[in-house]
Amino acid sequence: MENVHKHESIRFAGLDDAQGIIIRLAVPADALDIADIHMRSWEVAYKDIIPANFIREKNATRPAQWQQVITAENTTYFVIQKYAKAVGFIGIDQARDDDLGDDSYELQAIYLHPDFFRQGIGTIAMSFIIDKARSLGNANIVVWVLADNIDSIRFYEKCGFTADGKSQDIEYGNILKVIRMRRLL
Repeated sequence: MENVHKHESIRFAGLDDAQGIIIRLAVPADALDIADIHMRSWEVAYKDIIPANFIREKNATRPAQWQQVITAENTTYFVIQKYAKAVGFIGIDQARDDDLGDDSYELQAIYLHPDFFRQGIGTIAMSFIIDKARSLGNANIVVWVLADNIDSIRFYEKCGFTADGKSQDIEYGNILKVIRMRRLL
């Protein structure tokens, strides 16, 4: 796949709810901020869904994980900054599911630090994701979400996603169901 994300940065400074928001390609220096955001977000967003000991175990691996993932060749992970502070991240790429065509994009991750929940930043990030998918000629975008994560499902519905009937079970300390949601572009 051609490196279409290189040096990309979007500034949302003129919007009322987006004051000071920049979404840019993540670089290696962002890895520890991304790890911290990932850990804090899991602790809050999944506390009543995923067992606490599983969250602790996963979180212990986050710094090393993100230092390996965010390399100079990164083209799929973006940092969300508010007034130059990393407050979230997103991961977007071609869809991985075999039943989807080459014209499908996948939101693989969208996490905000809990201090920045419910401030409109996720909606701004979703606009970025949808614009990115459209610019690459994709017809739809999908996301997998825990079936018990009602807040996230409501957020995706607000952004135009609907469950498309696909689901699977995953092991996250317990067997949990995830559903696939899709938005036509």
